[in-house]
Amino acid sequence: MPTLICDCNKTMPLDPKVLGQALGEDLTLHSTLCRREAGAFQQALRGGSELVVACTQEQRLFAELAEQTEGVGWVPLKFVNIRETGGWSRDAWQAAPKMAALLAAARLPEPEPVATVSYRSEGRLLVIGPLEAAEKIAASVADVLQVTVFSTGGSGAQERRWPVLSGRVDRVSGWLGAFELAFTQDNPIDLDLCTRCNACIEACPEGAIGFDYQVRLDACTGHRACVKACEAAGAIDFTRDARSDTQAFDLVLDLRPQPAMLRHALPQGYLHLPPDSAPEVRLAAVLRLRELVGEFEKPKFFAYKQKLCAHSRNETVGCQACIDICSAEAISSDKSRQQVKVNPNLCVGCGACTTVCPTGAMSYSYPRPNEQGDKLRALLSTYAKSGGRDAVLLLHSQEAGRLMVEELGRAARVGTAQGVPANVIPVPLWHVASTGLELWLTAVAGGARHIAVLATSEEAPQYLDALRQQMDVAQALLEGLGYAGTHLSLLRCAHPSDLDQELQLVTRRLGAVPATPARHAVSGDKRATLELALDHLVEQARVRPEVIALPAVGSPLGTIAVDKDKCTLCMSCVGACPASALQDNTELPQLKFIEKNCVQCGLCATTCPEDAISLTPRLLLTPERRQPRVLNETQPYGCVRCGKPFGTLKAIEAMLGKLSGHSMFQGAALERLKMCGDCRVVDIYSAENEAKITDL
Repeated sequence: MPTLICDCNKTMPLDPKVLGQALGEDLTLHSTLCRREAGAFQQALRGGSELVVACTQEQRLFAELAEQTEGVGWVPLKFVNIRETGGWSRDAWQAAPKMAALLAAARLPEPEPVATVSYRSEGRLLVIGPLEAAEKIAASVADVLQVTVFSTGGSGAQERRWPVLSGRVDRVSGWLGAFELAFTQDNPIDLDLCTRCNACIEACPEGAIGFDYQVRLDACTGHRACVKACEAAGAIDFTRDARSDTQAFDLVLDLRPQPAMLRHALPQGYLHLPPDSAPEVRLAAVLRLRELVGEFEKPKFFAYKQKLCAHSRNETVGCQACIDICSAEAISSDKSRQQVKVNPNLCVGCGACTTVCPTGAMSYSYPRPNEQGDKLRALLSTYAKSGGRDAVLLLHSQEAGRLMVEELGRAARVGTAQGVPANVIPVPLWHVASTGLELWLTAVAGGARHIAVLATSEEAPQYLDALRQQMDVAQALLEGLGYAGTHLSLLRCAHPSDLDQELQLVTRRLGAVPATPARHAVSGDKRATLELALDHLVEQARVRPEVIALPAVGSPLGTIAVDKDKCTLCMSCVGACPASALQDNTELPQLKFIEKNCVQCGLCATTCPEDAISLTPRLLLTPERRQPRVLNETQPYGCVRCGKPFGTLKAIEAMLGKLSGHSMFQGAALERLKMCGDCRVVDIYSAENEAKITDL
């Protein structure tokens, strides 16, 4: 896979020998690849193989050149930014290892295709808001969209150019191509019958009717002059009952101060423009609406394995971390089926649900975990092979985060900032909430001395809380194993200058890493990846305590404690455990536990009828972590008639104690509770004082 590098008019110190050695090819240094040396790009195209171009600024121009070059078919092009990410910084002369790492990662195979989610929009637009503003918007899009206005007051035009609804908005739900408006018509004036003759406005002595043709009931004193004035049209009726109705739309534009959907991530096709929106924001919204007609696709960002899910058992809810964190409200509980449901049309692909999922039941698909792991491994291994030291990974989003990194690079070019340090490797993600504990620890095991996650204004508050909790768990694990220093940080930046300061601080608080970097692949199984990373970190650890205490919130590792005085060994917890951490013994009344399998979901504690179970987050480093251990055991209870064990001594005694005072369990009936099921039936049929149905 050929690589083309350009120092952008000699504004970057590039060494083609160093970069070429890391990539295993001979590189030619260009200075104006997008202008006078464009022929070199066209010549490389004629090779017919996939091409990596170390420039993102002119990727549109390069794509056009590729189409216009004669004798060249379609050639896959990959573009890499080595300029703002390192070439334009105060220590750019040290950035060659980072540039080599970025170029090496670009040479990886493209991620495998993922399933897609489809939308279909016919352009039926609902505009909710004051009539003046709504009609202005409607006029600007009516040539391509079918507009309906829902009036919230104000004065409208005399001409009826589009349907106008009014009343009370009860609910707006759905997504692009499938919105539903539920509303109640609760005003005396029926807009479908109203002719806008304005007779009611003239007749109303209180001025309670405006050019929105609705009665302000708080101002109306009941003269009913309007009813008489509207006698011919019959549009006004104060005795009419409120009517509920629903209508379907493809797009919704909400002009009210408060949106109909109070969530951070609004669904595709729903736009909110509060009254104080800037003109450029309103223009962008209008242009966006005009584009949303037709058929659209997006990746299906998640994969869900119900058998791993710790959400519920027997309609008892344990873990609902994914439901709580979803800013799009795309995940809901289906406890009757022991699972959660994800609406792919509402999902925005943040990946936060996969980060907080303790079992890996919810996994990220764009890209998949193994593909993300391959990228991190390529970055870190190439960086180290090229002589780089003290690697720092800067995880940022592909939109706001990428723009901030690029703005920082431009500021460094003109001397107003220091830029991205030479040892900081930017890693773009669809969303920064899509990575968590297992990938971070894998990166540390692979040689990353610090992982910084860049948060801009686009992240939901609960995402930042979850990232902070995951970082606390990871830091506790690393510190417990003797890896000194700070390995993780959450950078909350509103401006490139904030990022500039934070990155300078990050490079001063690096954490220790294993002497031998890990090279294992990231598995699609979240728990397997976490275990591989932990195994390597433990093997190379400076300190090996028996137990590492972990934070109470967010830990997917830990043990449980059973109060033996309360526990009757009913085994409800065994049936509830989704990870097979709790097990019974088919031979003896025993409750066994494998700590390695425990995900700290809490289902066992929630299910336990005796409230005998408590959770303790921790990492046990002794061999017992992987071996079954007995948490509680008792003597079996033998049938008083045949001697066959059919329960535990504690459970039967507890049952006898609770039922002995009941009128239905006296004498022989109480004695039968001490028998197995077979003997109980025999005793009932053989008892002389028992009434039989055949005797009736």
